[in-house]
Amino acid sequence: MTGSRGAVAAHAKETLREAIVNTIEAVGELTLEIKRDKVLQVCRTMRDDPLFSFEQLIDLCGVDYQTYRHEAPEGARKGPRFAVVYHLLSLTHNRRIRLRTFLDDDPPVLDSVVDIWNSANWFEREAFDLFGIVFEGHPDLRRILTDYGFVGHPFRKDFPLSGEVEMRYDADKQRVVYQPVSIEPRILVPRVIREEGFGGRNS
Repeated sequence: MTGSRGAVAAHAKETLREAIVNTIEAVGELTLEIKRDKVLQVCRTMRDDPLFSFEQLIDLCGVDYQTYRHEAPEGARKGPRFAVVYHLLSLTHNRRIRLRTFLDDDPPVLDSVVDIWNSANWFEREAFDLFGIVFEGHPDLRRILTDYGFVGHPFRKDFPLSGEVEMRYDADKQRVVYQPVSIEPRILVPRVIREEGFGGRNS
């Protein structure tokens, strides 16, 4: 690793020790893979240690690796299905870092970092809504993008493209109601239709 990223990685290994599973530098960005039970310890250290000073949580997102494939011949990726990724910014040192931890529960469960960065509040609600990741200790963990009656988590790889239910307005009940999906699931592959004689000589 080079420059400040190498110094950050070295300091992380020195101060966090067994909490760090792996360090990765790619396309000019540093990622620290951390143990799930050490998330709160790592995040507090990232914020409070003056050599880190990552005061701001830019983003938190979920990832579903269910169908993720490497270019390796063995095909589908082995290991936990879900991950949570944190993107941090240090205004003091003008640098960024990414933290990633893997989850293998069903449902996936992780400690909330709202008490460390208040901006995590809506980010964690979004990951809960779209991926079904439960953040323990979150003050108000409920859906934020889908309706409260929504079934499933739409960013999971096994969620059907057409969804589980559809909604419509019922004139008799004078309210919106849910019902099973009425459209037939299909594979969205472009179909090219050409007129007869396309590309041939004019007679």
